[in-house]
Amino acid sequence: MPKVIKKEHLPSKICPVCNRPFSWRKKWKHHWNEVKYCSEKRKRSKIKQV
Repeated sequence: MPKVIKKEHLPSKICPVCNRPFSWRKKWKHHWNEVKYCSEKRKRSKIKQV
């Protein structure tokens, strides 16, 4: 039986662009420490603001 972890127990961060919390995702499994933005859209909007 697979190990189930509830979403409230996953690590989270605050996005510097929108100031909202976002949770760990399976696709970020190997590089969670480098993730800064909640989405590609936020990442692109940060680049435009600079």
